Amino acid sequence: MPGQKKRKNREAEASRRLAARTAPGTGRWVVHFETQDHAEYREYVRRLRAVPEQAGLTRADLEVARLDALCGREVHPTTYRLSVFVPNP
Repeated sequence: MPGQKKRKNREAEASRRLAARTAPGTGRWVVHFETQDHAEYREYVRRLRAVPEQAGLTRADLEVARLDALCGREVHPTTYRLSVFVPNP
């Protein structure tokens, strides 16, 4: 496929930059939003992507955001979490 190598190289470089930016010792992950309701989680993420400034974040923060779904069992319900990486000062 034409352009496939360029795309793979571009994605690999972006992955390396993200790994370097969030390497251990450079900062910490802070939970920004957490819920057990999947619909509420989807709606929050949708609104956050549209206007991140309302939640006190920037578009750069969203580039390093982590969306987690902590799978539940009978005793523990599924939890949905949005974490943001905060660099050390």
